[in-house]
Amino acid sequence: MLFEINRAPRGAVLLEARQISRLALPMMIAQIAQVATAFVDTVMAGRVSTDDLAAVSLGASVFITFYVTLMGIVTALNPILAHQLGAGEHDKFKDTARQGLWFSLLIGLLGAAMMMALEPALRLWLHLPPEVTDKVMLFITGAAVGMPAAMTHRALHAYASSLGRPKAIMVVSLLALALNVPLNYILIHGLFGLPKLGGAGCGWATGIVFWFNCLALLAYVSWHRNFRQFRLLERLRGPDWRMYRGFLKLGVPIGLSFFVEVSLFSFIALLIAELGTVVVATHQSVLNFSSIIYMLPQSVATAMSVRVGHHVGAGDYRAARFSSGVGLLLGLSMAFCAMLVVLLFREPIMRMYTPDPRVIAMGSTLLLFAAVYQLTDAAQTIASGALRGYKLTTVPMIIHILSFWCVGLGLGITLGLTDWLSKKPMGVFGFWTALVISLSVAALFLTRYLAGESRRRLHRQLQTEPAP
Repeated sequence: MLFEINRAPRGAVLLEARQISRLALPMMIAQIAQVATAFVDTVMAGRVSTDDLAAVSLGASVFITFYVTLMGIVTALNPILAHQLGAGEHDKFKDTARQGLWFSLLIGLLGAAMMMALEPALRLWLHLPPEVTDKVMLFITGAAVGMPAAMTHRALHAYASSLGRPKAIMVVSLLALALNVPLNYILIHGLFGLPKLGGAGCGWATGIVFWFNCLALLAYVSWHRNFRQFRLLERLRGPDWRMYRGFLKLGVPIGLSFFVEVSLFSFIALLIAELGTVVVATHQSVLNFSSIIYMLPQSVATAMSVRVGHHVGAGDYRAARFSSGVGLLLGLSMAFCAMLVVLLFREPIMRMYTPDPRVIAMGSTLLLFAAVYQLTDAAQTIASGALRGYKLTTVPMIIHILSFWCVGLGLGITLGLTDWLSKKPMGVFGFWTALVISLSVAALFLTRYLAGESRRRLHRQLQTEPAP
């Protein structure tokens, strides 16, 4: 279970941690910048009104569910490209990267169409004032426009990170964050003759920023000298549907894993909508801050997918297992620091989002739950990333479904909306209690599965190696 870290020299552990950090840090900054755009949306909408904040909360919940699910499918490119590089198959690598652009664009177009088709059903489901519902729908439409670009950007992200050059992703993401702030302000307040969209303007700003992200990163990796040897856009042929079957075989379980996790949060947002806009706004504010912190283990998980994938592609299962253990240790250390920050600065964190004292009071309590699950969330996230490096995605998907839907959502509904296990419904606090439990269950089973599978593959390799 210790991944042989306890037997390794201290210098070897520190060296591996530096290698992982060198890959993870730029991606962490890029991912924080991307999530910070949602933070900016939430803060700027909250300054308009609580209704606008609630509209952005619900619209973002729907958008994020689609975005993260489809992103998971495209994430299959990370281990595929890493395996090919580790095995020295450079021609296959270039062909996969080029086909990944078409694949991700098609996935994004499908996602945009599905988001648009969902709007009539959402109007019937949401029990909110008509003016709030209209803003939710307008937010979703604007965000859907950017979905094809968002998915293509993820394919470019996989290409750059698999080459060990994530700084390009970081630079473009920081520029996109800087663009998001003025775009939000212009569209929220209707400047320069544009319609005044209120909180819904954040959705349209998100769509525009995704197109900037995609085109800027495409230009960077196409012409910068660090990527020139692979000539991404050279000999770009039409879609290869047979290759996409392989992408989907690996990517669909990843997408479903991402879906069950993010849908847990999204379903909670929809289920608590009837509890009022204050509860919805509080839930979204705490969830948004939690998602920023989540980028710490998520960046390590992405780095693990690439690093473990390189080792497995090269047939070095000892290095893959060792790297998995160091990645877990690094991520848990970061999560512990994040937990302390949340515990110490709960009220100032909430004041960044809104001046409403009701939201601040409730949010300060919910942040206690967010602090508690930092360690388990980091463990399950990084273990999942390492397993993707091994191209193991089906069992993690099953673990996520059982943990998040059966335990998280099922127990959340029971505690939050019924009196079956408590004297009265616990409301939003019942849902967050279930979140903590579900993440703990996922962390336990995923880390055990990673430990067992990495050990089995190493033993199999040692048994087949010729004796010296």
